[in-house]
Amino acid sequence: MEFCDKCGGVIIPRKAGAKIVMACRSCGKEKTTTLKKDFKIKSEVVKPETGPEAGIVVVEKKAAFEALPKTKAICPKCEHKEAFWWMQQTRSGDEPPTRFMKCTKCNHVWREYE
Repeated sequence: MEFCDKCGGVIIPRKAGAKIVMACRSCGKEKTTTLKKDFKIKSEVVKPETGPEAGIVVVEKKAAFEALPKTKAICPKCEHKEAFWWMQQTRSGDEPPTRFMKCTKCNHVWREYE
């Protein structure tokens, strides 16, 4: 593994036409390399079979809210009684997280604090 002289980021190989260029993932600094002609870039995605990462589900942006849990909450805009909810740390780490709600009917989003 190589690191960038400029910012210290990881340098990875990528194809630039017929050449292989080593490029920093952080700042984009490039340098050409003298690699063999039979050098091939291979990338592989490894999915964990066990552990906490095994249960992570990635969903498309359009379907993201439908994947969230629902709860009974009254929408302040349309007074519908069901909403999607999620929690996010919006303040410092020693403060409780903020709970966001999104109405299942009108898509209005509001916050609830602990």
